[in-house]
Amino acid sequence: MGHTTLSKLLSKLKPILKSIFLVGVIAILFFSQADGALAARSGGRMGGGSFRAPSRSYSAPSRSYAPNRGYGGGFGFPFLIPFFGFGGGFGGLFSILIVISLANFLVRSFRGSLGEGDGGEPQSLNPTVSVAKLQVGLLAQARELQTDLDRIALTANTESAQGRAQVLQESTLALLRHPEYFAYASSETEQTRLNNAEAQFNRWSLSERSKFSEETLSNYDNQLKQASDKSLPGESESGALTESEAPSEYIVVTLLVGVQGKLKLPAVQDAESLNQALRDLGGVGAEQLLAVEVLWTPQAPGDTLTADDLLAGYPQLQLV
Repeated sequence: MGHTTLSKLLSKLKPILKSIFLVGVIAILFFSQADGALAARSGGRMGGGSFRAPSRSYSAPSRSYAPNRGYGGGFGFPFLIPFFGFGGGFGGLFSILIVISLANFLVRSFRGSLGEGDGGEPQSLNPTVSVAKLQVGLLAQARELQTDLDRIALTANTESAQGRAQVLQESTLALLRHPEYFAYASSETEQTRLNNAEAQFNRWSLSERSKFSEETLSNYDNQLKQASDKSLPGESESGALTESEAPSEYIVVTLLVGVQGKLKLPAVQDAESLNQALRDLGGVGAEQLLAVEVLWTPQAPGDTLTADDLLAGYPQLQLV
């Protein structure tokens, strides 16, 4: 009797225990993946610049004008007819109409010489600007690349136009030196007016920076910041790597530029098109470069970027 009751009780509890077991397994898997997704991610950043209209000073030429009276009060100069030159009021009205037409002609000519845009603002003050983004995913064996980017960030003068151009040239050169480690890449370019370019540049910048848990090395507008060794991800207080650390698989470098004029990066489909895009960016001169930002992850020694991290954080990258 008691054995039969126990068997019935166990048969009723079996589905409940099975459900509890499944919930426990799911919870373990979820939190283990969440730990990996929320792991500290270090990043480096360098660059600077601003999107400002070119400063132009203009002073109208001073001219003195004296009407020519040599024709007995008929025609003056230029094309001014006295109010009563032709029989009273008609001459005055005709003279006013000519002056208004001449003024409109001069205004239109002046605006045309400045290249005034549709919004009424001269194009010389709101020129065309290209905002470009190039991302490269490399195999983690390219450790020298991280060292090169750290060195550039620590020594560059990102406050001057020449210094920012050098940051871009040296960063693209560092990437071009490691073609054997190219794995993924993507490019994007937008052409807009100067007064809209900064907003697009900032959107891309914030999107990439938000993928870092901490910017462990930064040199932006010549403001150098570096995290202390104890706060670096993936290291213990003694500086030794933690045993639970997964091996790093990838390095991702992002190049953002704002260039005055037209710049169109090629669509990256293979290593050759990636090399061409890097050469195009590296060839931008200081006089055209308005702003540049170079970001890379991981930056801190011992930090990791796994294949799962790459797919989750950079889904737009294409295999090259």
